Amino acid sequence: MKDALQDFVNANRSQFDHKTPREGTWAKIESSLATGKRSWWNAVGVWRAAAIMLFGLCAYLLGIQQSRPVLGAGTLSADFKDLDVFYNDQINEKAEMVSQFQRERGEAGDEVTQNLQKLEAMYQVLKEEMKRRPTQDVKDALVLNLLVRIDLLNLQLKKLDSTGKGKEPSENI
Repeated sequence: MKDALQDFVNANRSQFDHKTPREGTWAKIESSLATGKRSWWNAVGVWRAAAIMLFGLCAYLLGIQQSRPVLGAGTLSADFKDLDVFYNDQINEKAEMVSQFQRERGEAGDEVTQNLQKLEAMYQVLKEEMKRRPTQDVKDALVLNLLVRIDLLNLQLKKLDSTGKGKEPSENI
């Protein structure tokens, strides 16, 4: 391809050479070069100023983030107190229903009761951890413990209700 272009230029050299630019064209080019006109986008000072402003903005935003208060014991504890009261009320209500079913049938505590006691012990340990080092992870673990206990009590109530009606329990716990 390079050879074809070169051959074409050599064959038509006379047609290329007969055209000349207007007389004022070269003068305009020289005048713009002599004055040194430059676009402000090409000025080094503008880019330096922009870099300094960007650096300052980053430092400012980092400073704001560092000065923002971290969620402390008060914030997490206050959020958790409402959840604690709500779920513990449900747990106490369901545990009373389970114990009432068991008293009516003359049954003693079973594996579910032991599991609930273990979960309660874990809950107390997590609650102490929440007092010492309140984090969102500890709060989540506490809520999960409460939800597991409620679920366990719901399953036990379902089992006791189905055995009370003379049916076989569908799930062993």
